[in-house]
Amino acid sequence: MLVDPITVAAAAPTPALNLYVVKSDNYGSERRHDGTDKYVLTFNHSTGKGGDRHYMQMKLTVDAVSPYTGLTSQQTATASLSVSVPPFGFTSTAMVALVKALTDTLADADVTTAKFLNFQS
Repeated sequence: MLVDPITVAAAAPTPALNLYVVKSDNYGSERRHDGTDKYVLTFNHSTGKGGDRHYMQMKLTVDAVSPYTGLTSQQTATASLSVSVPPFGFTSTAMVALVKALTDTLADADVTTAKFLNFQS
């Protein structure tokens, strides 16, 4: 089990996060930020005939004003990472390297999260 809480340093515009366990079982956990921002972090793990699957998701819920109606309602955005590990052929080290290659590619100056979100590929 990971530490409780998970503390994440602030990185503008995201505030520092303290993500406390609110639900946990042998298949994952749900954690919530203790601040005014409504962040939820979810981990799920499963094992099957095709190998292991690991899933991590961050949600942020905000009260937003609809540009169409002028009414305020909760809106939730999500970002997630899914990793599927076949039953053989890949060590933990190789899988760590693969995930790092993905996150490093997204962080690369030629790619960036902003370009990714602007439909560039």
